[in-house]
Amino acid sequence: MAQTHIRFDWAIKKLLRNKSNFDILEGFLSVLLEEDIFIQEILESQSNKEDQFDKSNVIDILVKNTQGALFLIEVQNEKEHDYFQRMSYGQAKAISERLGAGDTYDKVVKVYSINIVYFELGHGDDYVYLGETHFKGIHTHNELELSKTQKELYHAQYPHEIFTTYY
Repeated sequence: MAQTHIRFDWAIKKLLRNKSNFDILEGFLSVLLEEDIFIQEILESQSNKEDQFDKSNVIDILVKNTQGALFLIEVQNEKEHDYFQRMSYGQAKAISERLGAGDTYDKVVKVYSINIVYFELGHGDDYVYLGETHFKGIHTHNELELSKTQKELYHAQYPHEIFTTYY
């Protein structure tokens, strides 16, 4: 039976790469992240293998916003039990490909990994999940704040604001 509706993965791969449709993608990201997102450019979204043993990394769409943050958007139809590792690999690869040999680590940009999957990623009763890296004290349970110098450097209060955020 033929499909009678447009699937989101087709829209991501075909429609939303067009600059004239950036407002649709900006709207989607703005609603998801609950802040205004403005796209600067669509980046090359398929990483090249460095050697025969390297894994390739295909992201459906890779967006850079006006603040320099990267948005990796991937739609996955087939179930993968190791999908969490795939998400981690994708963001790490996107970061490392954009950091030059002489660059300091403050050049690492914030990454948002947005994964739209057509299978159960795990066991839960929601349809949108947020994953962040928080540093909490083992004894006090207080969240670690950045130092004054780090706050100035990163324009953030907490480490989770500079680490990858997963949706």
